[in-house]
Amino acid sequence: MPDAEDVRRIALALPDTTEKIAWSMPTFRVAGKMFATLPEDETSIAVRCPKEERDELVLSEPQKFWIAGHEAQFAWVRVRLTALEDDGELGDILADSWRQAAPTRLLEAYPELGLPAE
Repeated sequence: MPDAEDVRRIALALPDTTEKIAWSMPTFRVAGKMFATLPEDETSIAVRCPKEERDELVLSEPQKFWIAGHEAQFAWVRVRLTALEDDGELGDILADSWRQAAPTRLLEAYPELGLPAE
């Protein structure tokens, strides 16, 4: 089961990613644009997720995904770390969020990370 240190290690391994404390929590940014946060007691992460996909995720796997009240109007979803199978699943989630925030120049420079879903 992944933990906060796994989040940090995997997120910071993504190209041009930095960690910055904001709102009293670690946030991870690509080229200055936030793509993940490690809120509260570091048992979950918040990641970018298109609103149209977010509701489906929450309905299909409510033990894993949920929407925090103060984030409902934004394209973000929460992920319970204890519900993740392994670092691979965590890595896929973080990479997907990274792709949504990364500038075109990075997406083109790292094609192995794929393009964001349209």
